Parts: sequence; C-alpha cells; structure tokens
Amino acid sequence: MIPSFDSILQHNGISPQEAQQLGTLSSGDIVKLFETTNELRQHFKGNSVNLCSIVNAKSGLCPEDCKFCAQSAHYRTEAKSYPLLRTTTIAEKAVNAAGAGARGFSIVTSGYGIDNKTELDGIADAIKAICEKTPLYRCASLGILSEQELNYLKAAGLTKYHHNLETSRSFFPSVCTTHPYDDDIAAVKAAKAAGLSICSGGVFGIGESWEDRIELAFTLKGLDVDSIPVNFLNPVKGTPLEGTTTLTPIECLKIIAMFRLILPDKDIVICGGREVNLRDMQSMIFYAGANGMMTGGYLTTAGRPPEDDLRMIRDLGLEVSKPVAV
Repeated sequence: MIPSFDSILQHNGISPQEAQQLGTLSSGDIVKLFETTNELRQHFKGNSVNLCSIVNAKSGLCPEDCKFCAQSAHYRTEAKSYPLLRTTTIAEKAVNAAGAGARGFSIVTSGYGIDNKTELDGIADAIKAICEKTPLYRCASLGILSEQELNYLKAAGLTKYHHNLETSRSFFPSVCTTHPYDDDIAAVKAAKAAGLSICSGGVFGIGESWEDRIELAFTLKGLDVDSIPVNFLNPVKGTPLEGTTTLTPIECLKIIAMFRLILPDKDIVICGGREVNLRDMQSMIFYAGANGMMTGGYLTTAGRPPEDDLRMIRDLGLEVSKPVAV
C-alpha cells in the first residue's frame, strides 16, 4: 500500500516498515507512487529545480579503499592525479557553473581529509574568490575535517559542507575498510556544529540491499541533514566493482521516491551515474520526488551538456532556482 500525502505530512515521513514495502512495488504501481512523491515535492519545494556543479580540485592518490572510487590509490584506473588546483582555476570554473545555471558550487578534493595548512589556506582563498566573483552558495567536500578547520572555512565564506555516508552502517565494511563508519558520522556532526548546511547521501548499485538503503535514509534523517545527494554506480575499469551491472531505471526511481517519502521536506539531488542508469528516463526523477541535480560533469566521469539539462527542466514546465548570494 502506498502511504497517502496526508499521512506522510502527519507523521513527517513513512516508517521503516512502509519503506520496506516500496521495494516490492511493481512497475505498474510506480505511477501511483509518483502521484504522492510529486505532490510532496511540489508541496515542500515548489516547481524550482536546484542545480549544483563541482570541481575536482585535487584528484587521485586517495589512501582510502572505497570499492567504487576511481581515485583510490589501491586500484589501477585511468583517473588523473594532481595536487590542489590554483585559486584562479577554481574560481573560473565557478564562474562557468554560474553561467550554466548552477545555484551552488562545490570544491571537492580526494583523500581522507586535508593534508596540511597550506592546502586549507588555498581552499579558503578559493572560497573567498568564489564569493567575490559569483552569487553561488559555496560548498566543499574535503573529507573528514575537524570543527576548527570547518569554522575556518566558514569564516572564509563556506556555506555548505558535503560528506557522504555512502551506504548503511551494516554494509559499509563491505565497501571500505580503511576508516570506520563513525568517522563519517563525526564529520557530518562537526559540520553541523560549525553551523554549516549539510549535504550527505550515498551511492547505490554497489551491492547493497533494499534494507541497506532504508537504513541509510533513516541514519540521514536522524542526523537532520539538509540535502541528500543520490548517486548511482557508474562502474569504473580497474576498481573492484568493474563490470557490475547498473541499476534499472525503475529501481533508481524507487530509490529516489523512498528518500522523498522518508525525508519529505529535504532537498533530494540526483548526482553521479544518472545518465548511465536512468538513460531515457532521467526526466522522471522529478516525479519520483527529486528537486535538484548535479550538472556539468562529475569527479572522474563526464555528465551531459548543461544545456540539455536546462532544456529538460523547461520541457517539464519546471524552473531553475536562481542563485542567491549568501
């Protein structure tokens, strides 16, 4: 049974038991599900779509062994390796993102955290430059940082921090063995303590069960994150997940819908792997409950041209959220 819109509002989302039933829905029931998820999206988010963009500001040679990641030093992939980009380069990419319709821009670096004060200062300078040159909100994804480091970046103009939990606590040891799940939880809590908006989600199609997806959703709900990035595995040659079969478009849409139903008032942002997993059904993400997308490419894989995303949004009768300087 699909929970009603009124029931979801009354209980601030569905229960784990109701979420479990979503996993068994047939393709025919998906349309009925979309009636509820689309109504929830419109109720909490209107018809505006948030677009965000990223820069791979430091790439490769990561000491972590996440099985899906092309940047891990444990695997032999074709991902490029380079140190932190110059401030001018990062700022230029932010200007380009703003011109392509993005509302937010994130500086992303590989590794467990930031290696030294010089790197931290370089990122702070880049954040200041983005503040000066664009109206975008400033996000960063820098691994596991201390509250002190995060406060320093906030003073430079950082407004949001991204740190994925990736999967459930139960499944995490099957995905990464080089740091414990509690380190990731602590990273999210440190960013919250610093007063930053929190972006945290996961990657799907890495061998997790439907129960793992539910567990992750309720962990994020317990942490009261603001935005949930939903990534779908795009298998990379050289990683342990090379050759993994991608998810079906229907399974992807059910995952998006589940997150909207569990976290009805949060931002649900569809990110990496949407092109290869959703294929011709990308436009259905909004009916499933998403209200945001990453556009303009990902860390080590290409996306599609931003103008294609903008046209899709217009064709659906939706509108792109305008940047608001903060």
